Amino acid sequence: MSDHFVDRNRLWSRLNAAVGALPEPPATPIAVVDLEAFEANADDLVRRAAGKPVRVASKSLRVPALIERALAREGFSGVLAFTVAEALWLHDTGISDDIVVAYPSVDTAALGRLVASPSAAAAITVMVDDVAHLDVIDSVRTPGSSPVRVALDVDAGLRLGGQHIGPKRSPLFDTSDVVALARRVVERDGFRLVGVMTYEGQVAGVQDDVPDQRTKSLLVRRLKQASMAQLEVRRREISEALARVVELEFWNGGGSGSVEATAADGAVTEIAAGSGLLVPGIFDHIASFTPRPAAYFGLRVTRKPSPSLATVHGGGLVASGATGADRSPVPWAPPGLHLTGLEGAGEVQTPLTGHPAALLAIGDLVWFRHAKSGELFEHVRDVHLVRGESVTEVVPSYRGCDRAF
Repeated sequence: MSDHFVDRNRLWSRLNAAVGALPEPPATPIAVVDLEAFEANADDLVRRAAGKPVRVASKSLRVPALIERALAREGFSGVLAFTVAEALWLHDTGISDDIVVAYPSVDTAALGRLVASPSAAAAITVMVDDVAHLDVIDSVRTPGSSPVRVALDVDAGLRLGGQHIGPKRSPLFDTSDVVALARRVVERDGFRLVGVMTYEGQVAGVQDDVPDQRTKSLLVRRLKQASMAQLEVRRREISEALARVVELEFWNGGGSGSVEATAADGAVTEIAAGSGLLVPGIFDHIASFTPRPAAYFGLRVTRKPSPSLATVHGGGLVASGATGADRSPVPWAPPGLHLTGLEGAGEVQTPLTGHPAALLAIGDLVWFRHAKSGELFEHVRDVHLVRGESVTEVVPSYRGCDRAF
C-alpha cells in the first residue's frame, strides 16, 4: 500500500475521531479544515511569493476566521474580495482595511454605501475595465461623496495564432487601450487610479501534470510558459506607459498555481492567492507546487444497496465552471472509493463503489474534497477547525453569518 493511501486512511481515522468527540454529532455535510495543512500551505505560499506580499482571495475561503488567520501570518497583506457588498462587510467587521474588489460592479446599492462612507472609500478599491463602470459609480454620487479608489483589470490571457487563451475577463489588452482608460480615470473628478490587476487564470488554475494525460499535460505546460513570457513583456510595456500617467500603489497578479512565475515579474508588486490555502481537488496535478489538502466535508452512509456499494446522504456539491468530471467532489477518505458513472454526486444521495465500500457500515463517515476552494462553505453554516484528532473551534462561514455574496 502506498504512503499516499496510508496517509488518507490516517486522515479518515483522525477526522472521525475529532468529530466523534464532539458533544453532539453535527449534521452533514460536516465541513472541516485541517489547521496544520492550512498553516503549512500558508507558509508555502509566502515562500513561493519570494518577498512579495500575498493578498488573500476571500472567494477561495468564505470563512471570516480563516481570512483572519491568513492575514495574521507574516507575508500576507490585504484581501482580494469578489463583490463590493462583501468588501463593505469585511471593512465594517474590522477584518481588513485594505480590500481590492477583483471584479467590476454594477451593484448601485453597495456602491452608494461605498461613496457615502469616507472610511470604506479609503479602505476599498473597486475594479473597472470600461468607462461605463465609472458612469455607474457616478450615478450614485451625492454632494460630498468620497473619492473612489480604482484599479484597472487588464486581460492577462495569451494571444496565439489569432486566438485568445485564458479567462474572458477584461477588454483591456493592448497598451494603448489601457493607457486611454487610465487617462479617463485620472482626469475624472471623484476617482483615484491606484492599481492594476492581471490575473493569469490560464496558468494559475489549470492542471498540467495529470498522470494519464502526459501529452496534454506537456502541451499545457508549454502554453503556460508561452503565456507567462508574453505577459511579462506586456506587463513591462504597460507599466512603463502608465508611469507617464499616474503613480500606482500596487500591481496585483498571480493565483495559487502561478505564484513563483508571477512573483518573478518585476512589474508585479503583490500576489493574489486563496485556493492554495485549502487546495481543492482541481488543484491536484499542478506541477508548480505540492498540494496539501486542508478542507473536507463528511457525509454519512445511509444505505447499502448491495454488499459492494455504500450510499451516503447528499454529496452533490458540484463546482462552478465548465461541466466535467473535474467539477465533481472527490471521495477521499477512506481511499479507494469512486463515484458511479450513472449517478455521480447526487443532491440527496451519492452511491460509492470501490473496495472500501464493502467495509463501510450504515452510519460511517466518508470524507470528500470539493473541486473548488471556497464554494464548499456556501453549503454549510459551521466550519470545524481540526488540529490532530481534536476540533479546536467551530466557526461560521459567510452563510453562518447570514451573508451571501
